[in-house]
Amino acid sequence: TAACYLALGALHALYKPIPGRFKDYIAIPKANGYQSLHTTLFGPFGTPIEVQIRSQEMHNIADAGVAAHWLYKTTDAHLTKLQQQTHQWLQRLVEIQTESDDSHEFLENFKVDLFPDEVYIFTPKGNIMALPRGSTAVDFAYAVHSDVGNSCVAVKINNELAPLRTEMRNGDHVEIITAPLAKPNPAWLNYVVTGKARSHIRHYLKTVKVEESAQLGERMLNVALRAMHIQPGDISDKQWQKVMNDYGAKTRQIILTDIGLGKRNSLMVAHQLLAHPADTEDKTSKTLDTITIRGSEGMAVQFAPCCRPIPGDPILGFINKDKGLVIHTHDCQAIRKFKLDPEKWLDVEWDADPKKLFSVNLRISVVDERGMLAKIAATIANADANIDNVSVESSDGSQYSNVNFTVQVHNRVHLATLIRNLRKIQQVVRINRVKGNQLEQRIQ
Repeated sequence: TAACYLALGALHALYKPIPGRFKDYIAIPKANGYQSLHTTLFGPFGTPIEVQIRSQEMHNIADAGVAAHWLYKTTDAHLTKLQQQTHQWLQRLVEIQTESDDSHEFLENFKVDLFPDEVYIFTPKGNIMALPRGSTAVDFAYAVHSDVGNSCVAVKINNELAPLRTEMRNGDHVEIITAPLAKPNPAWLNYVVTGKARSHIRHYLKTVKVEESAQLGERMLNVALRAMHIQPGDISDKQWQKVMNDYGAKTRQIILTDIGLGKRNSLMVAHQLLAHPADTEDKTSKTLDTITIRGSEGMAVQFAPCCRPIPGDPILGFINKDKGLVIHTHDCQAIRKFKLDPEKWLDVEWDADPKKLFSVNLRISVVDERGMLAKIAATIANADANIDNVSVESSDGSQYSNVNFTVQVHNRVHLATLIRNLRKIQQVVRINRVKGNQLEQRIQ
């Protein structure tokens, strides 16, 4: 190692180094154990020359991979620091491979971690962590520990609060803030870059989706059983075991999950539990109760982006084989052709007190004046609504502009109150609620 630094000093004395092009992978090795000194020099006649300096042992690793290092060290009684780092990297690869059931996903994560262009981050205790360039605070959180990543809610970068999607830079001091009830957000997959973070997030989301779908499937099955005048608690374990054997399912949860995901019909499962044939006459003679939508069902219930239903809108539940139960408005054009197929939809209604905010698109035509966007945003905030997205359409020389907002409201009454407040702004000419790409209706 000392000889590498001496050789580097001799080169820098002979030729001037190019600023910012020196990398010391000996002091801070890459995640896969690679070590070397990289520098770029102004060579003869100003020609740039890239030089890599490493020992013979380091070259064996660079040339033949991490396995070469183990071949030369099999007689050592204790693992060196480099061996420990190599072992940790291999353990991470095994962990990713175990959690991922998709070979393409594993290869994607493996390529990211193999030879990344790294940044070096300081932990609150002063330790240095190497991450691929472009890594965000979420990547850093999962690099610290998977539990830290799963429960992170905020980050301090250089003692200042920053968004979790903030990219790390060399020398940043990063502190992750966690909360006991926090959980991974599916949106994180849009900006994490490390294989460890991506695999942990996907594993968590798959697990949660199964659990939430099973809960929804149980509610749907209970509704079907009550329509047949049977209480869910009256179904015996023997009846469940028979249905599990018929479906080839190892557990009851698998059947409930399939119902929640729309892969099985709840009424047909109810018939099989009661050992009755599930014919068409039986299915049409039973009246199912309405399923209540609370808004807190998680990924098991999705709200269609084509119509963006909110509490107060008449709604219909469409059973999608891959997505589970998708909620549409009654007049949504996307489900018109399925309305005559009763096996494709369920009657649903809003809970009296939904547990979340719902997104709705508004297009506001305003007089093009300075400060109008800030005035509208302040009005939305004062109405206790959140702004999720905003965009402005060019006026093309006209005195009017269209501003598109995605706002989050509690229900249709809350939306109507917001609309009334916006109409009090003198420069506001017209307000439309936008469903999909069409202006479905003007809210008065």
